[in-house]
Amino acid sequence: MAAALLMSRAGASVDVRSAGTAPADSINPLVIDAMLELGIDLSSQKATPKKLTNDMVHGTDFVISMGCGDSCPILPGVEYLDWPLSDPAGQGIETVRGIRDDIATLVDEFIDRLRQEGRIAS
Repeated sequence: MAAALLMSRAGASVDVRSAGTAPADSINPLVIDAMLELGIDLSSQKATPKKLTNDMVHGTDFVISMGCGDSCPILPGVEYLDWPLSDPAGQGIETVRGIRDDIATLVDEFIDRLRQEGRIAS
């Protein structure tokens, strides 16, 4: 959800990759539904969960984790942010919407930070 929201809101001014330390086989259907409510379609083939690797982290400025702890690859020169969020797995649609909205708030704050630092245009 975070990657899709960031791409949707920041557009081509950011290069976003999404991956997890223990990715599921597919995207949670309720996550797909909740994101579709915002006009973001995650049901496409390219939206399948991917395993986070060191190669994905090389050349990035930020890694935003959601509780991966010690299992995230730590590389010098990369800033790590942890967003403490609930896992939508096994939750109902109302809870998933709340998680989505919490992520949206964090994404908006991150975009504001990037603008203030001059990393993306205002």
